[in-house]
Amino acid sequence: MGILRHLSECFIDCSRPTEKRIPKKTVHVRVKMDCEGCVKKVKNALKDMEGVESFTVNQKQQRVTVTGNIDAKEVLDGVKSTGKTADNWPFVPYNLVTYPYAQGAYDMKAPTGFVRNVPQAVGDPKSPEMKMMVLFNDDNPNACSIM
Repeated sequence: MGILRHLSECFIDCSRPTEKRIPKKTVHVRVKMDCEGCVKKVKNALKDMEGVESFTVNQKQQRVTVTGNIDAKEVLDGVKSTGKTADNWPFVPYNLVTYPYAQGAYDMKAPTGFVRNVPQAVGDPKSPEMKMMVLFNDDNPNACSIM
């Protein structure tokens, strides 16, 4: 009887449609939070979401980082359901940008150590300046060893 039950379960499982699985990823969201009550609302909304493995809420940077099998749109909708204004995190760390003071990159409202993610701030890899920067880079194994 055990073998028959096992075979019937296998056939039932095969006939069910497979669900589309979202891969594990990290989503960063900018949320306007003024007080501890706002932080608590956002935490409660994220705690109830399906697929969330972990999350951090940083009130000082106005940033929420969520990790799990979730979609960025679902996280954004879940945070917006609390009544807070939210959008995708538009900033990148200052040290990852070639030209942090390019037009549109430097933002006074950005958290410390971050600039806006704009195409003008990223250098063209074929430009002479970028070639010289790579030539003397410590990460380049073919770099000049005189230094």
